[in-house]
Amino acid sequence: MSDASAPAKVPGTLFVVAAPSGAGKSTLVNALLECEPAISLSVSHTTRPPRVGEEYGRHYYFVERSDFAREIEQGIFLEHAEVHGNFYGTSRRTVEEKLKIGSDVLLEIDWQGARQVREGMGDCVSVFILPPSRVELERRLRGRGSDAPDVIERRLFNSREEIAHAHEFDYIIVNDRFEDALGDLVAIVRAVRQRSSVARKRHESLIAELLAV
Repeated sequence: MSDASAPAKVPGTLFVVAAPSGAGKSTLVNALLECEPAISLSVSHTTRPPRVGEEYGRHYYFVERSDFAREIEQGIFLEHAEVHGNFYGTSRRTVEEKLKIGSDVLLEIDWQGARQVREGMGDCVSVFILPPSRVELERRLRGRGSDAPDVIERRLFNSREEIAHAHEFDYIIVNDRFEDALGDLVAIVRAVRQRSSVARKRHESLIAELLAV
């Protein structure tokens, strides 16, 4: 016998977070996932080589360019884009299955992928992370010590075009003081969960009880 008081199952929310390299996107996303464990991070496919400490299946699915091209032809990706000379893509089936069972999903992608997701799914919440200044952006990129000088220069050059698309996102956060930026990101997630369109379905039984004569 089903529990009439149990909350109704509603689809999860798709969150999209993008930023230029060096803005601190990954650090913010990882901290958000610790604060909000109910959000599932979608692991992207990429043709770039792994950095030190990165693991297959945890940080990315590292694949050859030929395999990536075949997956594009097979329609596997919800979104895909070339970023800084490498390809990235998100599995459509993985995202849709998680959303269907009510799990919130977060995509850590670039502005091109975010545009494709908005066009393909529509109902998503997008956030763009900005660095506090160009000087700080360059300092962070060079301070990582994981990229060759030419790669850093390409990332700095490409950041201008990436930032030019910040206005396309629902929210913009400046990652100056990390704790403040994380607080803003957590606040967005929690506010979205309380939207009437979402909360109304989740609390149907409670609302019915409160309205009962």
